[in-house]
Amino acid sequence: MGVSLRGIRNAVGIMLVALVSGAGGYWWGTREVKLALDKQLKLEVINRLAPDQYQNVDFSLFWEVWAKLENEYLDSDKIKPDQMVYGAISGMTASLQDPYTVFLPPTQNQQAKEDLNGEFGGVGIQLGYIKRQLAVMAPLEGHPAKAAGVRAGDLIIHIKDADKGVDQDTGGLSLPEAVTLIRGKKGTKVTLTLVHEKEEEPVEIEMVRDTITIPSVEVELGKMVDDRWQMTDKGNVAWLKLHRFGENTDGEWLAGVEKIVAQKAAVKDFAGVVLDVRDNPGGYLAGSVFVGSEFIKDGVIVQQQGKTTTETFSVNRRGKLIDVPVVVLVNKGSASASEITAGALRDRLGVKLVGEKTFGKGTVQAAEDLRGGAGIHITVARWLLPGGSRIPDDGLEPVVVVEDDKETTDRDEQLEKAVEVLLQ
Repeated sequence: MGVSLRGIRNAVGIMLVALVSGAGGYWWGTREVKLALDKQLKLEVINRLAPDQYQNVDFSLFWEVWAKLENEYLDSDKIKPDQMVYGAISGMTASLQDPYTVFLPPTQNQQAKEDLNGEFGGVGIQLGYIKRQLAVMAPLEGHPAKAAGVRAGDLIIHIKDADKGVDQDTGGLSLPEAVTLIRGKKGTKVTLTLVHEKEEEPVEIEMVRDTITIPSVEVELGKMVDDRWQMTDKGNVAWLKLHRFGENTDGEWLAGVEKIVAQKAAVKDFAGVVLDVRDNPGGYLAGSVFVGSEFIKDGVIVQQQGKTTTETFSVNRRGKLIDVPVVVLVNKGSASASEITAGALRDRLGVKLVGEKTFGKGTVQAAEDLRGGAGIHITVARWLLPGGSRIPDDGLEPVVVVEDDKETTDRDEQLEKAVEVLLQ
């Protein structure tokens, strides 16, 4: 397949960039920017001149190549002006060598929006990069990838789909391109060639796609019994799982918080909340401010350091869990908005982070709609935590480090440790 597995593994290390998956959550840390849409993207060439400010840029080579392809390429049916334009724009954004600054043709732009809405067709994996190599951030519970043995940290080196006519290595693929190849109709098959973390030999895993539905929030109540977490309606600890910061997160979050408030009133020994943002790839900035405001009384949650200005985002509502003890559970799949939330609670309230080092995505992408349904995501700023520090490239370090024991499928050692820390 033209890929040196040892070379990839040595080059990439294990720094994980989260993005969604079976669909695409890479829109972690994304700020939504709405622009007016033109009704139709005209595909015929209507203007070969650059805008006035770019008159010193020589576009003659571009049009020379365009003409040669039109006039000389053997298979004329493959000359599709719209795809040529999209490809040229994609190449222009790719020249910045930033995997999060990407042009999205209409289909991919629609997929990005579906990801944030929480339902799509695929295999249920969150995608990202390990030093520019496409990788699995996390397989989603209850979906085909997890059941087939796909693991967090797997390098994806090849994608094969007979129905789509896809049989290609993943080198140079953008996240939207990878999402398009891996996603498909329910019942169809896709085969991924993977290299598991700390292993050298690739494995091929075939999966049957399904409808992937991702809730934003889950709440379970429980307690520690004989050093093990046990869910019970009389529990004194609330496990608050936040999967992503999407379109429906705020409403689902408020419903979950009401359940916790009711439990707090119902039991005398209520100990607090474990906020679980493991494998949360992020999403809208506003979501992290909304969630942070549930626990923090006032003041700064995050700052956005742009090219010329720095913008401050502070608590914007009166939360219902301000006086409730909390521990945040993280892992290498916690990225962007989830890192903002974890960092804000750590810096402002002294909340302990438990689990594994987070991903380390400290940049902001503006998502803009373009003509004809296309879109673009542009890195426009960096995050600054309340203490003034950036989110490190290698992630936030938990104060209590606990790795998940994959051999014990009947228990969650990281959650149990978080509850133990909360009860101390």
